[in-house]
Amino acid sequence: MIHHITTSTAWQQAQNDGAYTADSLVSEGFIHFSTAEQIIATANRFYRGQTDLVLLSIDPQKLTAALLYEESEPGQLFPHLYGPLNLDAVVETRDFPPGPDGSFALPAGR
Repeated sequence: MIHHITTSTAWQQAQNDGAYTADSLVSEGFIHFSTAEQIIATANRFYRGQTDLVLLSIDPQKLTAALLYEESEPGQLFPHLYGPLNLDAVVETRDFPPGPDGSFALPAGR
């Protein structure tokens, strides 16, 4: 399973559009994802204090675009999707609010 953080607004728009795209798909050519081990560090680094977020859990076997694991930080390979995210690859969505101090923890049941 791989994961992606987005806003609930962007996720709703994806459902209306039939596929999910992120700004990074246009600016960098891919959508950023994280492994289960990387998601909290990613959330705290890039989304600290942001509300109205959704955590998407994706089955990599169901992706229709190319998924590559690439080094984004020294010694760490992150999953990058080179195309839109097909909605049927998303197996779970959960609200992903920060704690009172603005930091993140995995939602209950993870």
